[in-house]
Amino acid sequence: MNSVLQPPFAAAWAATHLHDPVHIDCTTTVMLKILDGKCKMDDREKQTIARMYDVIKHRPGKLLSAAHHQLIANARRQSNDDIIMQVYEQRLYAETMIGRPVMKAYKAMLRGEGLIN
Repeated sequence: MNSVLQPPFAAAWAATHLHDPVHIDCTTTVMLKILDGKCKMDDREKQTIARMYDVIKHRPGKLLSAAHHQLIANARRQSNDDIIMQVYEQRLYAETMIGRPVMKAYKAMLRGEGLIN
């Protein structure tokens, strides 16, 4: 049996645990990575992140803005080369601004909570 929480439970977890603006930025960045096709998570993990993102996308981040959320919404509605390139560029920007150690700590937290493998 897989010990990872299923997406609906992950959304409930996100609602009660993801309030730190840095964690909001990290979740947004992972969502960008999923949408640009560079994410190596399995489909269930991607669905988990998407559910978590849907819960927290209205919360303020530290570095990322409403424009990032609008880009994600656009990419989820329609996918074409121009949008994917914009998502890719914004994902690189976000990863650079947040920093690798912060993203690694965020993913370790999600693993520790049983949200991803």
